[in-house]
Formats: sequence, structure tokens, C-alpha cells
Amino acid sequence: MKAVILTAGEGRRMRPLTFARPKPMIPVANKPILERLLLECVNAGISEFVFIVGYKDASIRNYFGDGSRWKIRISYLVQNEATGTASAVKLAQRIVGDRFIVLNGDAIFAKEDIERLASSQSTAIAVQEVNDPAGLGIIEVENGMVKRIVEKPELPASKLANAGAYLFTHTIFQAIDRTEKSPRGQYEITRSLEILIEDGFGISCQPVENWLTVSYPWELLSTNEKILSGMESRCDGVIEPGAHIESLCIVGKDSIIRSGSYIVGPVIIGDDCDIGPNCYIRGSTAIGNRSRIGASVEIKNSIIMSGSKIPHLSYIGDTVIGENCNFGAGTKVANLRFDHRNIRCGHVDTGLRKFGAIIGDNVQSGVNVSLNPGTLIGDNVLIWPGCVVGGEIECGAVVRGMNQP
Repeated sequence: MKAVILTAGEGRRMRPLTFARPKPMIPVANKPILERLLLECVNAGISEFVFIVGYKDASIRNYFGDGSRWKIRISYLVQNEATGTASAVKLAQRIVGDRFIVLNGDAIFAKEDIERLASSQSTAIAVQEVNDPAGLGIIEVENGMVKRIVEKPELPASKLANAGAYLFTHTIFQAIDRTEKSPRGQYEITRSLEILIEDGFGISCQPVENWLTVSYPWELLSTNEKILSGMESRCDGVIEPGAHIESLCIVGKDSIIRSGSYIVGPVIIGDDCDIGPNCYIRGSTAIGNRSRIGASVEIKNSIIMSGSKIPHLSYIGDTVIGENCNFGAGTKVANLRFDHRNIRCGHVDTGLRKFGAIIGDNVQSGVNVSLNPGTLIGDNVLIWPGCVVGGEIECGAVVRGMNQP
């Protein structure tokens, strides 16, 4: 059986993190979301994959290649225009068999859930009961079979959410050929499924227990936390005498944890990192390869991508930092409002009382820069020393203080 993985979209709500990469390539616990999904599929016994690529597809091709690193086979099909999930699945018609699974590349499912879905003998859709169905595709069921699929209803009649994973037979392509554009201008696979239902084909529900999905960039933090909590400690680097590590910690190859560093897991530190001396790294933090965390730096519940440097006297809390950033001494990211209300990011209420910032790639700050809660910073931004920054900062901007030229 083959798995078709949909990875062609950008993930516009994940900006600024998707300016340089498609959403499935954003890392959680130091691996791209797509790799986390791929590994679960491999553990479920799937060895042939079709990646439907589009936006920034070179980053996916360069990372995964032909799949030989995982002892699998990966082929690629290009969706040149973002015309919907049905048209993406249609691309694979000639190379999939009579039964195949389709997964969204920006969600992670557990091995056991993939196995159960793949064992279905007829068309099936993965579902999960959720407390808040707002903004999700909702599945209405009758006698154990799918009766109706409703995209983002105002008054949901069910709490069963469409998890974006399917077992298809070749009959899906007949339905796709008859699928018209939705009001959003997309050829939706959910509409193709409704056509099958109208034609009398039964579609079963396959409940999934472990479904990790991310709609907004701050949701990466909770996903990162869940993945880290299920990992095991390992050290492939060097821990100097005088460093203290408490609870789960993974230290990558050729990384060094210098004396005086205090790490409370779960924490993952990538390869070739330089940590400390005398820094404090708190739980649910992921530090990517080739990163530098220096003296008197405190980091809490954050994702720091590869090549970023936070050398000294800084605080980073509940924040996502892109690749190759460099923060000047004394850079502080605030993560709590004075009035203790939920933090807004752009025009969206995050639902979080503690949240710092989302920072794109190649951002540089001078000394004593402060970022307010909920700040969004695009790629290639330069922030001059002493600035207090909030709101949304566009890519390539130069942020200056009042008395700076």
C-alpha cells in the first residue's frame, strides 16, 4: 500500500515561519512535522510514499530525497496551483493501487492510528471527537457510517472532527472527476466523499487517538511539548563537570553542555550546539543544530531553530525563533501581559495567557532589545539596540529607536 502525503500548501496562517519553508517543514522537537509523520508511517509498515509538492518544494525534495535514508521509496508529483485537495489526490491516480491512504503533511498521527486506517477494506475517514469543533470539518454519523461532511459549520451538529486522513479505493477518482469548485474556489476532497455517499457508497469512520495538528504558529509550542514528553534521554555530546541536568534531556552529536548550565527537561538539544556556561534551560524547549546559548541566558518552553545564537544575558519564554537568528546581549522576550489577559497575535486571540513571540529567519537584534507579548517578526529583520518592539514587523524591516538615525 502507498501513502499519498499532501504537502503542496504554504500554510499562510503560519507566517512568518512559512516565508522560507512550507508548513510541513517547520520543526517540532528538532524534526520537520513531515518527518515526524513519515516515521510513524514507516513504523506502521508503509514503505512507498507519494509526496504532492508545490510551494517551496525544493526544501522537501532536498531534505527527503528518494527516501533511502529511511529505507523507503519516495516519489514526487507537483501541484502547480493551489486548487484544492481533490485535485492534489487526482495527480496520483496512475501510480496508486486499488487501495491507498492519504494524509495531510502538516499533521502527525501515531503508528497505531495509521495501522488501523490502512486496515480498512473500503473508503474510510479518520475522525476524532473534540471539545471545540469551531473552525473544523465536522462529520455527522448515522448507524456507524458517514452521513454528512460539513466544513466549518456555524452550529456544529457533531463533535466528530475530520482529522484529514483517509483510506481510499480507486472509486474516489470517479467522484473527483465530478467534483465542482467550492465557494472558496477549491476542489475539495470532502465534496468528492459526499458524492460517493450520494452514489450509495458507504464510508466508515476510523477514530484516531493521537492527532497533532497546528493551525497557528503558537500552537507549535504545545505540539513540541507533547512530542518531547514521549521521548527518552540520550547524550551523544559532552556534558562538562558542574553542569546539572534534571529529567528528560537529549543532547546531540558533538554538542557541549558547559559547566554551570542548569537544564530541566524535557529538553532536546541538536548536533554541534554550544550551551552555557551558566545558562538555565527549562522544560519543553527544543534547540536546533548549530545553535549557541550563552552565559546567563534563560530559555523556557521555546523552539529555537538551527543556527540561531542567543549568546548572553537574555530571556526567551514561550517563543518560536527561526533559523540563523542572532540576538544581542540583554534581549528579552516578554510572555505575560500586565493585565493577565489572553495575548493577541496579529488579529487573533491566542487563548494563551503566557506567550512570547514568533520570530522568522535571519533576525538580528542589538543589545537591550525588548519584545512585547504576541509580537510577530518577519524574516531578515534588523532591530537596533534598545528598541521596544511589538505588533507585526514586516520582512526585511529595520526597526530603529526614537533617537537613532
